[in-house]
Amino acid sequence: MPVAIITGASKGLGRALAEALAARGWDLVLDARTAEVLKETAAALAGHGTRVTALPGDVTDPAHRSELVAAAWQLGGVDLLVNNASALGAEPLSRLEGLPLDGLRRALEVNVVAALGLVQEALPLLRASEAGTVITVSSDAAAEAYETWGGYGASKAALDHLAAVLGEEELRLRVWAVDPGDMATDLYAAAVPDDADPRPQPASVVPAFLRLLDERPASGRYGAPTLLEGR
Repeated sequence: MPVAIITGASKGLGRALAEALAARGWDLVLDARTAEVLKETAAALAGHGTRVTALPGDVTDPAHRSELVAAAWQLGGVDLLVNNASALGAEPLSRLEGLPLDGLRRALEVNVVAALGLVQEALPLLRASEAGTVITVSSDAAAEAYETWGGYGASKAALDHLAAVLGEEELRLRVWAVDPGDMATDLYAAAVPDDADPRPQPASVVPAFLRLLDERPASGRYGAPTLLEGR
């Protein structure tokens, strides 16, 4: 069975994608910071009959990243790495004039440095896979200027660029930066707590990710809404 590492997998998009992959028979290594929620998620996904390893921890910890890759190796390798774990930098979001610099450092450390660190750790196993794939979860804030989204958007723009360069350097892999579009997630609620407008559930955009895995287009940046429209 193919093996995927998914960070930030206890809820939201990470859990929804893990659920879809488990239903397809993928073995999974799941990461999140909240141990109890991650344990509950893993137990639910194991009901599909696949092997699920849940490792709570912080992706900024190099030892934890090594642990994730070692667990995937024990399952057979790494066919897919999904860098989904994200930090906002400020909760709620704030204008740049008041953005805490420590918060910005945290966003860059989680969204960019840790993501690259996990890629580096997993590269030997990804290269050994017949269909090695890296997915970095992006945001429209990486490409558009929205008031108060400057710190988070800057971190995602940096992640997009790393993904683009990785795609040029690792020609045997597929490297996709995917903008999932608006979703009803805890991250968005923390970012803009006063926004009561209904938003799509994360599961509604998962078919866009599955389409990429099925069709394996060239490495690049993709938007889930466009992928869904083309189904």
